[in-house]
Amino acid sequence: MSDETPRRPYNSERRREAARRNRAAVLTACRELLFRDGYHATTVRAVAERAGVSAETVYKTFGGKPGMVKALWDITLAGDDEPVPMADRPQTREILRTREPDAKLRLYAAYVRGIHERIAPLFTLLTQAGPDVGEVLEIGERERLTAVTAFVTHLDEAGALDPEADPAHLADALWALAGPQLYTQLTAGRGWATDTYEEWLAATLTATLLPSSARKR
Repeated sequence: MSDETPRRPYNSERRREAARRNRAAVLTACRELLFRDGYHATTVRAVAERAGVSAETVYKTFGGKPGMVKALWDITLAGDDEPVPMADRPQTREILRTREPDAKLRLYAAYVRGIHERIAPLFTLLTQAGPDVGEVLEIGERERLTAVTAFVTHLDEAGALDPEADPAHLADALWALAGPQLYTQLTAGRGWATDTYEEWLAATLTATLLPSSARKR
């Protein structure tokens, strides 16, 4: 009979929970340092020290500083770090199942406003950081264009668009109108309230995307 002490069973859930805690701590530290010190002064080592983890953990989790900042961008955009695609979230699903085209666009405008309220400060900080963060912003814009194009396709399949309209052209228009640049210009630059922005966006998208017959009088 062996006198060896039995090994404790491997607990994968405990390991996953520790990884989630470390990830959350790193992203919180990353956000705090970015807004306190700026992009260039925020290093992986500084973030790791503030988060209470090793720099190796940061590299293993995010691949480096750009990956860490992109992860921060993603959770800021979504509002949380839950592994749920934006298309499957309750607000998006409500937009998609709403039948009235103008009501759909009002919900969409509210959705866009909520995203920009979360992402605008980070967007402004990163755009001021120069070419070092160009890839992070470019990936974000490509993902936004993909989502916008999918929404226009949904409108087209629902029969909400003018039959003679070019969906690709309308997707480009929506991408421009609903972007963080214009939101920042109108709110931070021109002093618009976010309510005013939302109302303007809903009215502008209705006028741009829907045929006159589908607009409420």
